[in-house]
Amino acid sequence: MSMDTYLQGRLRNTPLPKSHGLLPLFEAVVNSIHAIEELGPDRAADGEITIEVIRLPQARLELTESPSKRGTPPMEHIIGFKITDNGSGFHDTSFKSFETLDSDYKARVGGRGVGRLLWLKAFDRVLVTSGFSDADSMPKRRSFSFTAAKGVDDKTVSDSPTGVPLTTSVHLDGFKSIYRDRAAKSARTIAHSLFEHCLWYFVRDGGAPRIWIRDDTESIDLETVYDEYMFSSASKEAIEVKGQPFELTHVKLKTSSAKQPYIAWCAARREVQQESISGKVAGLHGKLKDNDGDFVYACYVTSPFLDLNVRPERIGFDIAELADGLFGDSEITLTDIRDAVLMCTNGLLKNQLGESRSAGRERVERFVSSKAPRYRPILSRISDDRLSVDPDISDRELDLLLHKQLAEFEGTLLVEGHGVMQFALGETPEQYRARLEDYLAKADDLKKSDLANYVFHRKVVIDILEKAIQRGGDGSYSREDVIHSLIMPMRKTSNEIRMETCNLWLLDERLAFHDFLASDKPLSALPITGNAETKEPDVVALNVFDEPILVSDGQRLPLASIVVVEIKRPMRNDAGPGEDRDPIEQALGYLERIRNGGATTSSGRPIPRSDEIPGFCYAICDITPSVEKRCRLLGLRVTSDRQGYFGYNDNYRAYVEVISFDRLLNSARERNRAFFDKLGLPTN
Repeated sequence: MSMDTYLQGRLRNTPLPKSHGLLPLFEAVVNSIHAIEELGPDRAADGEITIEVIRLPQARLELTESPSKRGTPPMEHIIGFKITDNGSGFHDTSFKSFETLDSDYKARVGGRGVGRLLWLKAFDRVLVTSGFSDADSMPKRRSFSFTAAKGVDDKTVSDSPTGVPLTTSVHLDGFKSIYRDRAAKSARTIAHSLFEHCLWYFVRDGGAPRIWIRDDTESIDLETVYDEYMFSSASKEAIEVKGQPFELTHVKLKTSSAKQPYIAWCAARREVQQESISGKVAGLHGKLKDNDGDFVYACYVTSPFLDLNVRPERIGFDIAELADGLFGDSEITLTDIRDAVLMCTNGLLKNQLGESRSAGRERVERFVSSKAPRYRPILSRISDDRLSVDPDISDRELDLLLHKQLAEFEGTLLVEGHGVMQFALGETPEQYRARLEDYLAKADDLKKSDLANYVFHRKVVIDILEKAIQRGGDGSYSREDVIHSLIMPMRKTSNEIRMETCNLWLLDERLAFHDFLASDKPLSALPITGNAETKEPDVVALNVFDEPILVSDGQRLPLASIVVVEIKRPMRNDAGPGEDRDPIEQALGYLERIRNGGATTSSGRPIPRSDEIPGFCYAICDITPSVEKRCRLLGLRVTSDRQGYFGYNDNYRAYVEVISFDRLLNSARERNRAFFDKLGLPTN
């Protein structure tokens, strides 16, 4: 029974992704390899294939073009390729197969009979001129064209001059823009892509024919590309997956030619698709090292099973990723094959992977010890496989990975917590006690992680403050608003921000406990003051608390304290009389205006005897000569380290302290030193 075939309809139903525009060229090259092999091993040893890149004629340079323009001129568009080989050619049997869609003539070498359809997907026409020997061993020449509109046309056969080498030329003409624009542009890039596609032919026993790519004056021998890629000779291994044979070709590539390890899934002895396996084997990430140097691992997988299940266009496989249904135990999936391949990989690279795992673990330990101690308590609860990282991983990527592990640990703990207080069916008291203890141990680790994160945050803030008070490269010091924002975000109140964003502990740990706090807000905007002035204190805090010793007859007297903090630019030396120039007077002035306005709670409730609320005024500034003079005039005492002044002002009923930036920094560091030491953080 014969059935007519409509070529244009067949082409319409033949997919070719726009990113695979060079696949028709690769198919033509593989056809040439097969044609050379058909001559037999003796003649195939002299096989050669030449690929000519055909571009638009180069435009003539305009004489008016500026002579100042330099650089490599842009390459003209590729409009086609001409592939020439000295193989068996389009003899009668081969030509008949070409004219028959879905021919099985080359089935034994993995041919699917659709390669020539891909030619017409990406190119307008194909022109073929082929030398071959007929049944009587007479040299002949056949030529024809191949287009979507007419199919095989303009067929001619003639005698070929004796003594002239028989060659076949396939001209892929009219590269369609939808494929051309997305394809590689340079001959070298094309050569590398072709080599990767045909790598199996180069590493097999007997190797590949000599293949050249020529682009105008540039000529590239794929043997040199082989030398650029290959770190050492390939090794082969045969395995079986659910009764199906597979051949693995283990390849070590030079690090200059590949960055990530991969599996190359092959069919018909050519690559169909690559899959990165970075991180899928513990210790296998980027480059590895052996006695000869660094390399990147790749595995080329071939099998009759893959040949049978490759899609006709060779852009993927019709194989399920995972099995389901009644035949799950017998059906082969990509996961089955991949797991078997990775097991072999693990055995082959055992020594190199061991070194990589050790280096990766050391990278995690260094990062956690010096930069992310919050993860220390949970490291022992993360499997080694999940902590097997690339030794060259960046801090950002490692932090993200560990944070993901921490989040998963928290999620698991949350799930366990919902059922931890209930006995499981058939559970003994001893089993329940063991489960509860395990849960509490995990919860304890998580809380330790939270505490470590909080302490590390303090270390970072102290380091930032140290940098902020140093003189910059331009000789100037940071503005006071930089340091102000570090201690407390500007123009905010404690009702508008989370306390984690405040670092008042730099000044006094007790300031973390307050009823209301405002930063760089006008007095008129503060509900605690009742004052209508627009002057802006740097930081003002109201602390309302219950004092048990003052409780009488069941009634509690609310007491309060008001804290005012003024921050000045490092090394500022212009202090003088008046609030505009003296940070101490400025702080006392704010305190007086708050009291005169009538202090209230943040909810607007009056605080009794607000005029007698204890006041604490802090001036954060360097002890420059002008500041030192103001401190002495106001009767303040110098601290033992001579980095600050303190005293009590009877007239304002306020404790006053002037703190230099160095004293602020040293005090904060000393108060937290014990915590930093416990985490192994440097405090110098």
